[in-house]
Amino acid sequence: MADLIVALDLASADEALAMVDQLPDLEWAKIGPVLFVREGPAVVRGLKQRGIKVFLDLKWYDIPSTVAGAVAAAADQGIDLATVHSLGGQQMLEAAVKACGTTKLVAVTVLTSYSSERYWNTVGRESVTDLGPEVSRLARMAVGAGVHGVVTSVLEVAGVRSALGPEPWIVTPGIRPAGADSGDQQRTADPGAAVRAGATHLVVGRPITRAESPDEVYKSIKQEMRQAR
Repeated sequence: MADLIVALDLASADEALAMVDQLPDLEWAKIGPVLFVREGPAVVRGLKQRGIKVFLDLKWYDIPSTVAGAVAAAADQGIDLATVHSLGGQQMLEAAVKACGTTKLVAVTVLTSYSSERYWNTVGRESVTDLGPEVSRLARMAVGAGVHGVVTSVLEVAGVRSALGPEPWIVTPGIRPAGADSGDQQRTADPGAAVRAGATHLVVGRPITRAESPDEVYKSIKQEMRQAR
């Protein structure tokens, strides 16, 4: 069964840990750049002390030696999963893999906040409606460099799974239960669709963390994932 990762996109470690304490069945939590810059390793330690697996989502994209150093530092902190960016290229990804120790690495392909038009405008190429072939191209390059999997929207999961085969992890942000606001995400889908397409890890933030009863929403999403197998 796919794993559910709760994105702790909150303002402080106190808020993040209080949220975790409302989710007694939580196995995975994601720390993004805002929380990590504010709180640093302390929030990682708080999660690890509670037995939570930590997904550090900083999307490293820099020269190979710098990224390798950041990955090694994450491994030293006991980070379970971290992101690098596929657009950093094969040399950068290979350097990250050599430095990762027991930390798993997944490469971001195309951010879920991008529409097709915005992405092609950004990279300076003629607009093409379907982002699928580009996502699959980046995914093949990244996994070929040795990363453990990729990050992509639900809309491209089936194509990526076909391109990569059954083993690599596919992490999907932009998961929105039925009726939830999509926020600033452009390419979204519900949890069941992600599981059926072949995702291994689903990332859900605001639909859980902003709910009146976070644990009830968490459990309902887990149930939908189980039923979609």
